[in-house]
Amino acid sequence: MKAADLMVRCLETEGVEYVFGIPGEENLDLLESLANSTIKLIVTRHEQGAGFMAATYGRLTGRAGVCLSTLGPGATNLVTAAAYAQLGAMPMVMITGQKPIKRSKQGQFQIIDVVDMMTPITKSTRQIVSGASIPARVREAFRLADEERPGATHLELPEDIAAEDVDELPIPASEVRRPIAEHKAVERAVTVLRAARHPLLVIGAGANRKRCARMLRAFVDRQGIPFITTQMGKGVVDENHPLCLGNAAVSDGDFPHRAIEQADCIVNVGHDVIEKPPFVMKSGARKVLHINYRSAEVDPVYFPHVEIVGDIANALWQLNETLEPQPGWDFTFMRKVCDAMHAHQQEGANDPAFPVTPQRLVADVRKVMPEDGIIALDNGIYKIWFARNYRAAHPNSVLLDNALATMGAGLPSAMAAKLVHPDKRVMAICGDGGFMMNSQELETAVRLGLDLVVVVLNDSAYGMIKWKQQHMGLQDFGLDFANPDFVTYARSYGAQGHRLEATGDLVALLERCLSAGGVHLVDVPVDYRDNGRILNHEIPGASRALQADG
Repeated sequence: MKAADLMVRCLETEGVEYVFGIPGEENLDLLESLANSTIKLIVTRHEQGAGFMAATYGRLTGRAGVCLSTLGPGATNLVTAAAYAQLGAMPMVMITGQKPIKRSKQGQFQIIDVVDMMTPITKSTRQIVSGASIPARVREAFRLADEERPGATHLELPEDIAAEDVDELPIPASEVRRPIAEHKAVERAVTVLRAARHPLLVIGAGANRKRCARMLRAFVDRQGIPFITTQMGKGVVDENHPLCLGNAAVSDGDFPHRAIEQADCIVNVGHDVIEKPPFVMKSGARKVLHINYRSAEVDPVYFPHVEIVGDIANALWQLNETLEPQPGWDFTFMRKVCDAMHAHQQEGANDPAFPVTPQRLVADVRKVMPEDGIIALDNGIYKIWFARNYRAAHPNSVLLDNALATMGAGLPSAMAAKLVHPDKRVMAICGDGGFMMNSQELETAVRLGLDLVVVVLNDSAYGMIKWKQQHMGLQDFGLDFANPDFVTYARSYGAQGHRLEATGDLVALLERCLSAGGVHLVDVPVDYRDNGRILNHEIPGASRALQADG
């Protein structure tokens, strides 16, 4: 068969459902092979959007998403998505084209060293130099992308290699189980926990990647140890649980950080050093137990004392079977933290002010989204409010990026979520700055016939950086812009466009859009003026007062 046909058969063997991308001249043999395949090609309007969709597919399924581009400018447009997948631990395989490598009549036209470019932002990057090597190269790319810690891999398929005749067959994946933790490591952790007075569980991004929610919930219920979540650990255990102390949405000074300060033993489940740390380790301050698929990356702010390395769910099961709740554990102060955090989450939830405040926005979105609904956040100041105040009940029901923290991923991520979960309500929540970076994918969503609501928070500025600028005492400069008429803009793509005119109408408007089907954009004017006062002063002050009272 033709090498391009073999490539597609290898993708089918890997269970690939979709290829997201924009083909070019150098991909035409592969495109012809895809046309005769069970794989669905999703043509996007920008390669970055394709990469974000592939990465999110991998995030939600645990199986590598696949994206495709041509050489040169097509490949460079995948770079941000590659970094997004690599830092966010989302399995993704990128396939890019290239000019013929054996003989070419076009000189250096469009040619850059894509393999070298991808090296620092992928787990593996290879040029395929022989059609006969395709089965091994594809299998290895998928193995590395899926294996802990997941991430991005890259294959370059030159035009002349794709046209070769080959006799090889795909290599199927081997049967493999994740290694389990050694019992002696569990025993050492149990010894530390038995000696603790104020243990605390911190649930991080790694716990959200595999199916460990049931074991983690069983551990919390039996041991009675309170927990906090990181931004990318939201929903692994239902955040409505009475032992949930909240989310470490801001770097310091919130109520959950007061619980961290009191804890003399932190059980860190699925910690990923890529995330902004919810606590900074200091020598002698407290014991830290690391439970993860991989040993800890030692960092100036993270150097755990005991590590349980292996499958997280199995490690938790072993820990839960060996440990029993201790009479010396004291969670009195942590219960105060829980009550104070929950009370503060309700402040502003019914604020009638217009434009809408972020606290009211979060509360109203929570009202219309079912427990298994999925919100996909772009990157902006609203991400902090959703991480902090939006209680997630299921793993990966809040898709946010606290790793690369790129703008422009919210809409493509929501589209991928809807493809993976067509029966769930899905909502993209984007700032006006981030939305416009990949707003052209509205056309893709309409073409795919997705049922999707896109909320655009309109303040005509880069609000997150404005908040930082204000906090540093700098002048208001360089962060404002003008927006298009978002309602007309949405309609030009064939979507429905709506503009919120009164805060009290938001719930009804969102519910109407979610129920109607099709693609709906909702332009929501938002007021961030109180962010500095609340996040920088009121919350730290209230949490310090709680600590003093405790």
